Amino acid sequence: MGAYILRRLLLMIPTLIGIMAINFVIIQFAPGGPIEQVIAQLQGDNVSATSRISGGGNDLGSSPAANQGGGDSAGSKYRGAQGLDPEFIKELEVQFGFDKPPLERFGRLILDYATFNFGESYFRDIAVVDLIIEKLPVSISLGLWMTLISYGISIPLGIRKAVKDGTSFDVWTSTVIIIGYAIPGFLFAIILIVLFAGGSFWDFFPLRGLTSEGWSDMSWPHRILDYFWHLVLPLTAMALSAFATTTLLTKNSFLDEIRKQYVQTARAKGLTERQVLYGHVFRNAMLIVVAGFPGAFISAFFAGSLLIETIFSLDGLGLLGFESALNRDYAVMFATLYIFSLMGLIVNLVSDLTYTWIDPRIDFESREV
Repeated sequence: MGAYILRRLLLMIPTLIGIMAINFVIIQFAPGGPIEQVIAQLQGDNVSATSRISGGGNDLGSSPAANQGGGDSAGSKYRGAQGLDPEFIKELEVQFGFDKPPLERFGRLILDYATFNFGESYFRDIAVVDLIIEKLPVSISLGLWMTLISYGISIPLGIRKAVKDGTSFDVWTSTVIIIGYAIPGFLFAIILIVLFAGGSFWDFFPLRGLTSEGWSDMSWPHRILDYFWHLVLPLTAMALSAFATTTLLTKNSFLDEIRKQYVQTARAKGLTERQVLYGHVFRNAMLIVVAGFPGAFISAFFAGSLLIETIFSLDGLGLLGFESALNRDYAVMFATLYIFSLMGLIVNLVSDLTYTWIDPRIDFESREV
């Protein structure tokens, strides 16, 4: 097993480089880079990007170079640069690192990321690592708890539905699950706000943030209660649609195994239904469910929480990545891409190792990676 883990870890290196290379190439052809964002802001056409350059600390609107209009930048490769001093444009290229050829920039990026040196945000006067750490608690809270709640409910429910296949319990739970899956998470979030967060009905739950004001002054029991009180609505909105896939996958997987000959043999030997289900069927049926865990975890941790973070005013990594893409803050974009790609690869490895815990008969050592 040690050799298999080592091979998988080594394979993460070219995989990460490939992911970063593909996205780096795409970015080279994307219109409206960070320099265009700065130019648009100087021209009064952009309000989304902040007004400070990483490392410079000077407000762009008051930069002497920016206010010089005598230079001829008609031939500039940047849109909207007419009327700005070419020397100022060159200073921007140096600050953003665009004075170097793309291959050299990509090589430097990979070397820095290998040591988790992500540099500083283009438009926020803060290191990217500090910015990510600042947003991390929100994403961890949403992703981790949503995944645990989803699997904690879906797996027992799926097993129960398999045992009660065709009964009224199976029918009405399937109806509820399908209806929940059909409702978009963001729409259900709005419904929850209207009903329970000071909309047209009740005001039971807070509308924004992970904690209340004065949280640091509360006792530890009150802190925990306040934290989960803020998570009730976001987690409910996120988890509703997540139940369907895992529950039905678990049910179908168990049904497939229950109908096999070895189950009939185990029953003929006098084993109880519980012994058959959890002593024989569980190991085989859960393999396909475990296989879907990495995708569900990463989706809940990042992509699936974007709209929920926006609706409930939760400033997490999903919202950070989205805003960085809009503002062309490539330092933050590539850092979040790198971190989530690395997390996905590690979770996939953990998922494979979980196979051996569920079913020791699986031997990865004999496989060619």
